[in-house]
Amino acid sequence: MKNIQGSEALIKCLVEEGVNTIFGYPGGAIMPIYDSLYSYMDKLNHILSRHEQGAIHAAQGYSRVSGKVGVCFATSGPGATNLITGLADAQIDSTPLVCITGQVPSQLLGTDAFQESDVIGISMPVTKWNYQITNSEEIQSVIAKAFYVAKSGRPGPVLIDITKDAQFSKVKFNYKKCEKIRSYHPYPIIDNKKINEAVKLIKYSKKPLILVGQGVLLSNAEKELLKFTEKTGIPVASTLLGLSAINCDHKNYVGYLGMHGNYGPNIKTNEADLIIAIGMRFDDRVTGDTTKYAVNAKIIHIEIDPSEIDKIIKTDVAINADAKEALIHLISLVDKMNFNEWISEFRICDNIEYDKVIKKEIYGGNSKLSMAEVVYKLSELTEGKSIIVTDVGQHQMVASRYYKFKKPNSNITSGGLGTMGFALPASMGAKIGNEKREVIAIIGDGGIQMTIQELATISQYKIGVKILILNNNFLGMVRQWQELFFDNRYSFTEMVNPDFNKISDGYGIKNKILEKKENLNKVLEEFINFDGPYLLNVIVEKEGNVFPMVPSGESVSNIRLE
Repeated sequence: MKNIQGSEALIKCLVEEGVNTIFGYPGGAIMPIYDSLYSYMDKLNHILSRHEQGAIHAAQGYSRVSGKVGVCFATSGPGATNLITGLADAQIDSTPLVCITGQVPSQLLGTDAFQESDVIGISMPVTKWNYQITNSEEIQSVIAKAFYVAKSGRPGPVLIDITKDAQFSKVKFNYKKCEKIRSYHPYPIIDNKKINEAVKLIKYSKKPLILVGQGVLLSNAEKELLKFTEKTGIPVASTLLGLSAINCDHKNYVGYLGMHGNYGPNIKTNEADLIIAIGMRFDDRVTGDTTKYAVNAKIIHIEIDPSEIDKIIKTDVAINADAKEALIHLISLVDKMNFNEWISEFRICDNIEYDKVIKKEIYGGNSKLSMAEVVYKLSELTEGKSIIVTDVGQHQMVASRYYKFKKPNSNITSGGLGTMGFALPASMGAKIGNEKREVIAIIGDGGIQMTIQELATISQYKIGVKILILNNNFLGMVRQWQELFFDNRYSFTEMVNPDFNKISDGYGIKNKILEKKENLNKVLEEFINFDGPYLLNVIVEKEGNVFPMVPSGESVSNIRLE
């Protein structure tokens, strides 16, 4: 074992962990690490983003699609603080990341040196774990622990801050992966008594409903979910992040939950006598008024993170376990059942929603294109098999409603934090994470302008992502609330946008503008089939609303169809 610089030891740690892609932006305090990276370009692919927020969102998209830990680099001070939004987003949406930040030399810590910030203090509330390395001897053990913590149990982001002197000083390299940490038990031991209690509740239920969250996708439990619903016959509804855990065409799938979700699963929640929540956390966008939520139901909650159990909704049977393990136990014990009559009640709701909302939005007489008809047609043309990456706003809700996901890990979005600017960089990370699948970013005209500089990254690396802007010259979701709840007082939500097509030309990215309904099919086909990045600027109706809608803080039973 020869002595090598701490910066090279870090790079070798990443290679040992199977990392093949890093997203980042260099600077003074992380320069030794970038210098060492130069010698490992045959093993590690580095994507230079145009902003650190772009780098971390790209790492999120990469992780969500590939199932690997996303990795990003940033320098000290503003470079490190620019990661905070992405860290908070990854924390609440359970995305495993390892973020490496450079730091001023240890002797300058606390002196307000140039580009010094207390990134450990700042990031503590939005990371699963963080640590500052001031001695090169710590690098290997800390990086090993970082990867283990990020990906084990409920995944999440880890930030490691490394002072410049620790990067320069020498160390012997002898890397060992971390397999356990004293007092940290990420995989709870399943309680068979709780499993049996759940089986009993299922056996005697008349109107059970499965609520599926991202935990099913994170634990790779899609096949087990399918076996469970097909054996029991219990209908399945999905949260925003749970979309694509089950094929949207499955006979037991009854729709998407939440403020702008489908009519049936929202209103039937209060008619169900049993809720089986799997890998979801009863977010306020799903529950509405919690005092009026699932009023007739017993609650079974399967969740790997014990802090989420009983946090929002009181459970009758709490199963603290990995979703896949819990489902395997349940499948072996539940009876073969049939709930066709109960499912038919959801289909009646589907017909009501179709007549009052969907038919109008897709086939309405409005001369302007609607977001719904664009996404609906996109879903048809791609056969529901593309990876859809959405930003935050009306377009996100429309995409969640009208894109019919057929394959797992196909819905990449900012759920809990609701981060505008997420989709463009996340889509490029998603495409790098799975180059064989079509990746389409659906973005509003507000959100794309928050990280639009990442078009340069897409252009430089020829990342073949498709960018669909649903452009209504408004901050659409805020405007909808202003219309419905603030007497049409459109306070600072109307936007004068740039020419997105000229900007795309400037980056050398193929583009087109779409305004006419009669051209929708032809232009979307060209957009989908083009080999390489493509930006499509779709001009949609200016004041369109997204329905159904559960008004904020109200019961899910008060869902509005218009």
